[in-house]
Amino acid sequence: MPARRPLRPVAPWSARPVLPRRVATLSVHTSPLDQPGAGDAGGMNVYVVEVSRRLAARGIAVEVFTRATSSDLPPVVEMAPGVTVRHVSAGPFEGLGKDDLPAQLCAFTAGVLREEARHEPGYYDVLHSHYWLSGQVGWLARDRWGVPLVHSAHTLAKVKNAALADGDAPEPRARVIGEEQVVAEADRLIANTAEEARQLVRFYDADPARTLVVPPGVDLTTFTPGDRAAARRAVGVADDALVLLFVGRIQPLKAPDVLLHAAARLLADDPALRHRLQVLVVGAPSGSGLAEPRQLQELAVSLGVADVVRFVPPQAAAALADHYRAADVAVVPSHNESFGLVALEAQACGTPVVAAAVGGLPTAVADGVSGVLVDGHDPADYAAAIRKVVERRAELSTGARQHAECFSWDRTAGSLVEAYSAAMVEMGSTVRSPRDRVRDAVRAFSVGAGPR
Repeated sequence: MPARRPLRPVAPWSARPVLPRRVATLSVHTSPLDQPGAGDAGGMNVYVVEVSRRLAARGIAVEVFTRATSSDLPPVVEMAPGVTVRHVSAGPFEGLGKDDLPAQLCAFTAGVLREEARHEPGYYDVLHSHYWLSGQVGWLARDRWGVPLVHSAHTLAKVKNAALADGDAPEPRARVIGEEQVVAEADRLIANTAEEARQLVRFYDADPARTLVVPPGVDLTTFTPGDRAAARRAVGVADDALVLLFVGRIQPLKAPDVLLHAAARLLADDPALRHRLQVLVVGAPSGSGLAEPRQLQELAVSLGVADVVRFVPPQAAAALADHYRAADVAVVPSHNESFGLVALEAQACGTPVVAAAVGGLPTAVADGVSGVLVDGHDPADYAAAIRKVVERRAELSTGARQHAECFSWDRTAGSLVEAYSAAMVEMGSTVRSPRDRVRDAVRAFSVGAGPR
């Protein structure tokens, strides 16, 4: 593991509490403006949107830098009051997959640095990077600006490669190296759960003192219990249907195939269920799933369940909430999840969850209280868990909402502000004026410190 580069000498910091005024958020490979559930947009997009809005509500301006994927996109978009999204030109607008983006990091970094150069030094107080590609950009900007880098991995290559689904390609060595570098350089690492924090320490030799657990939240005003019959009318399922729901990108990692196999097992055990069973798959292909966009539909045909499976495109939050309310059970059979926002959203709507006991899902789902966790990915085990949840649905529905209420985006934002402030104090980036910061840098250079 490379040694951390020493920080630029700075003036003694004030004892007063330090709060950031402006945060530069880096999200290279996916925009917070994208619809979650397709392409590379998922829980990370929701995270950036919700946290940015709540930071802005606290008076902290947020500027999100993301790669422009269309010539039609305006350079700057106000996503919400106090939240700006900047589209950075880096490589061709279309035709680049996530694996192609490392070659465009230099161009993206140049765009970020040029934006900061338009302002007086000290314009940004903190960098928060999301995913390892953004961490690489943040690493360089951190050294250039002299402000702390806070990094959220969201997923980890070594963890994903240890639990690959059949047919899923391993993450490349370049990503593993890139993650190791970012972990070594970041001033704070934000883990969604205690398990993710342990993985960062165990697999990446992260400094435990710089690794903080900050759970994501859920929008408890959008995702709420409601009129189930009305929700079923809205999504087009019968009042007496047994509705199983999958929400997410269609890729081997998310394992929607496990749900289809479990549905086939339920029908084999109880053929009379066929006239009531409805499996809703809400999402679109992503990642390695793009190579075979109709693979899941073909699997449904081969299993003899195509007549009870309906594929639904990704939905906006309000419509997605109706799908959660309409479902008897939400199924999250992923091979790995850093947290599992889908499970939390479902529970906030009062819908219990059957989920794989992997990654952050044991935190997102209270086993036996808000749903059932399943070891492994045997469809028979998922069928049995679904039956158990259906039998106890009324009880688990109450527990689901109560468990979801333990998580809120306001709490997440508050914990992040504390992390930002602590990192600022540690680095010495306090409430000094931009002029003072320039003077400190000049003084450090003049006494022989030189540029880093």
